[in-house]
Amino acid sequence: MKLYAVLLLSILSYAGFAQNNYIVKTEDGRRVLLKADYTWEYIDLEAPKQAEEVLVEAGLEEAGCNVPADFEEPKLNGKVQNQLKKGRATIDDVKKKVAKDYNCTVDEVILLWASERKSNGKYTFCANGTKVTYKRNGFVIIENGKLF
Repeated sequence: MKLYAVLLLSILSYAGFAQNNYIVKTEDGRRVLLKADYTWEYIDLEAPKQAEEVLVEAGLEEAGCNVPADFEEPKLNGKVQNQLKKGRATIDDVKKKVAKDYNCTVDEVILLWASERKSNGKYTFCANGTKVTYKRNGFVIIENGKLF
């Protein structure tokens, strides 16, 4: 019985070491599968789109932000938002700050794009017809490019 167990264990470990395929990223963001037989193939045929490209495809212009009527704000991670409630740094709090800075109501502030984690986040809004970017570091919310 011990012989069968050792034999089975060695076969399983050999199978695990025999598969040494690697996935790497290129400079433009595409993923490539490097195979054990020294061949490779793209996993992602197209390079991933940057945030600005997504906004342009959605119909938003650079000078202003002409948001289409059927535009929906991106959904944010509920767990992260719940953790940010303690420091008053949820998306609603960020929208209030943007509305205050650009003299408009919170309803006029539209979230175009967001990238966030618990420790930091970056948000692009349309406020009063102007495209603005804000960043959050911890619980501190500030317009991108400003120090104070």
